[in-house]
Amino acid sequence: MTTAMTRNSTTPIVRYGSRPTPRVKLTGQRIAIQHPDAETGEHLMGEALGAVDQDALHGILKQLTKASVILQKPDEDNLAFMISMMKGIAPRDSLETMLTAQMVSVHVATMRFACRLAFAEGIPQQEGVSRTLTRLARTFAAQMEALNRHRGNGERPITVQNLSVQDGGSAIVGNVAQHAHLIAPEPGTAIEAGPVPSGNAGERERAEAMQGITA
Repeated sequence: MTTAMTRNSTTPIVRYGSRPTPRVKLTGQRIAIQHPDAETGEHLMGEALGAVDQDALHGILKQLTKASVILQKPDEDNLAFMISMMKGIAPRDSLETMLTAQMVSVHVATMRFACRLAFAEGIPQQEGVSRTLTRLARTFAAQMEALNRHRGNGERPITVQNLSVQDGGSAIVGNVAQHAHLIAPEPGTAIEAGPVPSGNAGERERAEAMQGITA
């Protein structure tokens, strides 16, 4: 049974876990979710696309349908692929839904230009297609980075290589803010304020610092 999408109200999308996502049937300007139960079909599709309600579901499906065009006509197989890729990325909020839709659309466009490059004739045509292909590939990489940073609350990953700690020492991994600390003198003693010697200073520097305090 094929059920046409209707939008009578903004109904929240209920989560259905990892159940199979129904296919979409395109008939002219009509988008139909193929499922025996219309409500369940919409819920499953909303789960796959990360849509929070029916308005979001209908909007993102229409945009994906337009992006799936092949030979000036929306393609069901291409649309099914895009929906499947979005489900695999699993957008967790509306921002991720929009960004993920852009990512799959850019990927589809990238592969189209990759095909065009294979059939391009002559240096000028090859260079033109290659430039567009490169821009699309860079855009996709930037979108991936944006998604990762959004999911990591804007924090960049820290990679530590070849870390060596001496006996009795300690290491801190992360963002460290350095502040100057003052050494408090003994009562009645005047000294110049200066930074505390770093933990990796030699014994000679430490001895000189201590002599300055007790002088």
